[in-house]
Amino acid sequence: MSYQTGQIVEVTAGDVAHGGWCVARPDGGPVIFVRHALPGERVRARVTEVTSRLARAEAVEILTASPDRVTPPCPHARPGSCGGCDWQHAALPAQRALKAAVIRQQLRRLAGIEREVTVEPLPGDADAGEGAAVGGRGGLGWRTRVQFAVREDGVAGLRVHRSHEVIDVGECLIAHPAITDLAIPGRRWPGMASVEALVGTGSGERAVIISPGRRRGSQGRSVSIQGMTADSVLRRVGHSLTPLRGRSYLSQHAAGRDWRVSASAFWQVHPAAAEALTEAVLAALMPVSGDVALDLYCGAGLFAGILARAVGPGGTVIGVEADSAAVRDARHNLREWPWARVHKGDVAAVLARGDDPPRPPREGMARGDDPPRPPGEGMARAGGAPRPPREGMSPGDGRGALPPARLVVADPPRSGLAREVIEYLSAEESGAGRLAYVSCDPATLARDIGLLAARGWTLDGLRAFDAFPMTHHVECVATLAAPG
Repeated sequence: MSYQTGQIVEVTAGDVAHGGWCVARPDGGPVIFVRHALPGERVRARVTEVTSRLARAEAVEILTASPDRVTPPCPHARPGSCGGCDWQHAALPAQRALKAAVIRQQLRRLAGIEREVTVEPLPGDADAGEGAAVGGRGGLGWRTRVQFAVREDGVAGLRVHRSHEVIDVGECLIAHPAITDLAIPGRRWPGMASVEALVGTGSGERAVIISPGRRRGSQGRSVSIQGMTADSVLRRVGHSLTPLRGRSYLSQHAAGRDWRVSASAFWQVHPAAAEALTEAVLAALMPVSGDVALDLYCGAGLFAGILARAVGPGGTVIGVEADSAAVRDARHNLREWPWARVHKGDVAAVLARGDDPPRPPREGMARGDDPPRPPGEGMARAGGAPRPPREGMSPGDGRGALPPARLVVADPPRSGLAREVIEYLSAEESGAGRLAYVSCDPATLARDIGLLAARGWTLDGLRAFDAFPMTHHVECVATLAAPG
């Protein structure tokens, strides 16, 4: 049996699959990945894509509903519409159960590990009446960063699932109320490719980033900016942001203090996520006074800061980050702990070349700014090509090798740990004893746990957090112990 795009098929949805799908296995036909369904439901589904191995479809009619099914709060959370949310049709406890099932699947398939998993709600998304979210509605009003795509007619909206089509959603229900109040979809953005809005947790500061389109005549300042109530408005060209009004960073709050985070840098989008993750990392690593710790992919220095506080002046914390703006933020945020320092560059490359202390600032440069570097150096997370690691890399290679570190926290991008990083941590000379691995992708997390397990590491603990309600995404903190 073969399928055609647009064909309606009647199937029974089976197990959940990574990405917000349920898997249907019709007799005599290829596997069908179905959106907008729940396990056990009998549905009519419209085929949207066909490959040589599988088909993708959207459930357009529910014949037999799951007891976990609810009416989606957003009118755009339906077939053929916005692709931002995957599970609005499931109750919040069911969403977390689905995410836990995906994590278990990935661990079994990619790491050969059988483990029970519970996905924990974050504060503000507890199940008390399913109505305790930031905006008073369970699982809604939490997203502190939203990027809107702009159509040729200047309308800012969100994209259809697996499509470049942009729809006018009017209001995104998972957006933080402070972002909703900016009314970005209600304005026109002529000449723009995208408009991004973000809000600082605790401070309430808001920034808007506009990205001009490639069409001739696109301007950095449009009529829509006039009267905008955001504290800062910035223009993005390539990887650079230029303030048109206000400053280029927000103040974020976590772990009992404020953190400077550039508008272009990474920060958790759920208001309660940074706090929950810092507590989980500390519980995983159990730092003591005098410890040496590495914070790989350290971003603005959140984990490096909490570790520096814990290890005290007798210890050492070394952060590594590729993004220039995040490095400046981290150096600023860690100033009160002189025993913490940050190195700029691709993590694998920095581990390969060893300790490369930041140079003194040149005349006219602010402390924390970086001198010019050769094109492509240390640009892995910004899209450039990093300096290749040396063959057979180990902690003793390179000039001024990094000191052995008993504790390591890693919060890599979705692609996971570079193989060279896994080899470095698994070398005896690294001194690594415990690793807290923070990940938003269960597949790459499970892959890397499997690679570490093959080198003698053991999975000591795993916590999962529902940091992205209504979507298929989930945040995990895995605790691994080195052999011996």
